Amino acid sequence: MRVTISRLYDDYATASRVVNDLESAGVPHADISIVASNADNWYSPRPAGAAMPRTTTGRVDRDHDGVDDRAEGAGTGAGIGAVVGGGAGLLTGLGLMAIPGVGPVVAAGWLISTAVGALAGGATGGIISALTQTGVSAEDAQVYAEGVRRGGSLVTVRVPDADRARVEAILDREAVNIATRRDVYRASGWSRFDEQAPPFTTDQVRRERDLYRTRRAS
Repeated sequence: MRVTISRLYDDYATASRVVNDLESAGVPHADISIVASNADNWYSPRPAGAAMPRTTTGRVDRDHDGVDDRAEGAGTGAGIGAVVGGGAGLLTGLGLMAIPGVGPVVAAGWLISTAVGALAGGATGGIISALTQTGVSAEDAQVYAEGVRRGGSLVTVRVPDADRARVEAILDREAVNIATRRDVYRASGWSRFDEQAPPFTTDQVRRERDLYRTRRAS
């Protein structure tokens, strides 16, 4: 039996170290997914002036067939990494996209392909649906999505149940405590992830990260 494990991190740098550690431990990159906020524009997928072909609805449509190329990749099992030029490891296949309620993200792997496929099919809550389909509770999925909206990064892994403890040990080294983070969000008036909410700005993301650094230091 295979299990799915998700963990939230406060920034991409931390999440990318975890992904590298997972791959070094023998977890195939095809079984790892990362979704990282790009609200502060840290990632640019192309040189300046090299535009990616898009339709008027914001889809990536290089072959001009009217279908989002990322959804096509998800449907064939290629994943977003293959669509945007994946290589030997997951992090070489990063692509930039937007998720309703979350905003711009840099992503690769099977989970984001599932979310894109849901959105392309007209479903709402793409990232929430993708997480809950893998067995993540609806309550935790809400916090994971909100965490990415606020500047965080989500790593999700599929592994045989026999490898669960070993993989969780890697994921837990620098992960956010999801129960504690839920309490912090609720203390600020948050109740649930809202697809209609505006994405966080660069300044908001920086303030959010500073808040957690201060909490850890104290």
